[in-house]
Amino acid sequence: MGFQAEFNSICKFKNEQELYEVLEYGKGKMRKDGFRIFPTGQKAIAYTPDNKAVAIVLVTASIAEINFQDKEITQVELDLVRKLTDEESRVLTALAHEMYFGEQESKSS
Repeated sequence: MGFQAEFNSICKFKNEQELYEVLEYGKGKMRKDGFRIFPTGQKAIAYTPDNKAVAIVLVTASIAEINFQDKEITQVELDLVRKLTDEESRVLTALAHEMYFGEQESKSS
């Protein structure tokens, strides 16, 4: 027996303009260096360049290619599912720091 997680992928933007287009227009593209796998039809949590969770996006296309400068790149087309609430953003950001980006500094109360 097992379970299927609804969100099993992250989508980290390194470019503020690409993130802005997705959040503002509901559709956008993201370019990544190297060959990457972004499964079409999968939902993912979108993160800002400074690792803050901001939205749920749907991967609509993923194209890996070698460009004219002989560099491997992946272009991903995304649709905005919805923006996250402040509470969702806070929780998912904290989880991502622990699971993907490295643990946050401990805060004493």
